[in-house]
Amino acid sequence: MTWSVSSCFITLVVLFLWRIEDIAEACKCAPVHLQQAFCSADVVIRAKVVGVEVVSGNTKYDVQQIKMFKGPDRVIHSIFTSSSSASCGVTLEINKEYLFTGRLNTDGRMPIAMCDFIQYWEDLNGTQKKSLTQRYQSGCDCTIIRCSSLPCPVSASDECLWTDWLLNEGQSGPQAKYFACLKRSDGSCTWYRGLAPSK
Repeated sequence: MTWSVSSCFITLVVLFLWRIEDIAEACKCAPVHLQQAFCSADVVIRAKVVGVEVVSGNTKYDVQQIKMFKGPDRVIHSIFTSSSSASCGVTLEINKEYLFTGRLNTDGRMPIAMCDFIQYWEDLNGTQKKSLTQRYQSGCDCTIIRCSSLPCPVSASDECLWTDWLLNEGQSGPQAKYFACLKRSDGSCTWYRGLAPSK
């Protein structure tokens, strides 16, 4: 009898851990450069979270939009996310300012998830903040390729290798924080530091 109970318990623990691993896998996101997030998003805004409520099983965050960097000609008043982290839901802090990137649904709602680029505004540096208005848009014809191990060749002239990952610096590395992948006059793409390509 004791052996049967122990066997059942062990089986349940294994199934539980397997399910937890599946849940964790569901929200694995490939890291993206802020320029990539900007270019692929429908909406990029700076906003302050001012309220929260649960609506139909989802979390609705009321936000005070401070600036729209990309998106429709209207103000975003609320952002929606799953109430469950297992479904890639995001937890935000009230009275904190964030940079949000995301898509816009046909009903006008802006849903967000863990794989969207969402960061405290104060954690962005001056170059990143200025690039949101002055250069990321101009680099949307370029492709950023994350390079995490060598060899990592560029296969086209419109690609830039993101090598911060080789030094385990990732999204806190110099390319992520200070560079943008922009087109040169010959149509190829390369990394530029600063706010504009040098002439």
